[in-house]
Amino acid sequence: MLTVIILTHNEEIHIERCIRSLQPISNKIYIVDSFSSDRTVQIAQALGAKVEQRKWVNYADQFQWGLEHCGADADSWIMRMDADEYLELDLQRELQDLLPNLPCDVDGIYLKRKVFFNGKWIRYGGFYPHILLRIWRAGKGRIEQRWMDEHIVLKPGAKMLTASKNFVDDNCKGISFWISKHNQYASREAVDVLNQKYALLGHDDGLMAIDDPQAKRKRFVKEKIYSRLPVGIRAFFYFCYRYFFLWGFLDGSQGFIWHFMQGFWYRFLVDIKIMELEERSGGNVEKIKQLLRNEHGLQI
Repeated sequence: MLTVIILTHNEEIHIERCIRSLQPISNKIYIVDSFSSDRTVQIAQALGAKVEQRKWVNYADQFQWGLEHCGADADSWIMRMDADEYLELDLQRELQDLLPNLPCDVDGIYLKRKVFFNGKWIRYGGFYPHILLRIWRAGKGRIEQRWMDEHIVLKPGAKMLTASKNFVDDNCKGISFWISKHNQYASREAVDVLNQKYALLGHDDGLMAIDDPQAKRKRFVKEKIYSRLPVGIRAFFYFCYRYFFLWGFLDGSQGFIWHFMQGFWYRFLVDIKIMELEERSGGNVEKIKQLLRNEHGLQI
């Protein structure tokens, strides 16, 4: 049996597509909703999903709560999905065949994600295949307690395999929503960066202890190389690397918008927030926390 956990807030535009893509492989879909004001809950319930509502703190906190309360059987599998994601038909069929026949020593399954932006598949710039641990045995995994870039981690030595087909990340809410969402992401990422420097709170780096080469490599580059480059300039270098050296220009006009906004604008916004927080706080930990609470809405 497979239990799927999805976090939602005002996802009526996406939730039916997501749930219907999961129904061929799961009859236990568990929604943790942070008090949506649209029809998300009604749509999910009409499709047979179980819905619980809980106040939002951050993604990791909300998902871990879902993991602990979803009622998964000890011998079942858990799957993590976002509301704006869905499984392609080929992956549905592959998982239907794969899940009942996995050896007992396999504890997790990596899936390949395709990112779409404004209807365009972003194939270049290092974005495909994006391989993520999304399915694991109940009781074998947890989510890292971080404000951004949280991964599912299993115990060291866990055996995993990779499915050959794809799932899709395709948010249909438009550029204004995308900008608002990434503005929030930038604040959360600033917390993780400042936490490394000032020890604002505990630091969870469970990912580095497991066998996840792609995710570990990205985090190592991000925290040990990228973070040591000059603030501001590093965002420009990162965009150029993705757009030219990793062939992001082959994604066309929509690809340029994506790579510029996600690879330069967003990363530069993170840097601006870090600089502002440090300047206004003078490096005082309590003042940083106060600014994050009062001006960024983060309950640190």
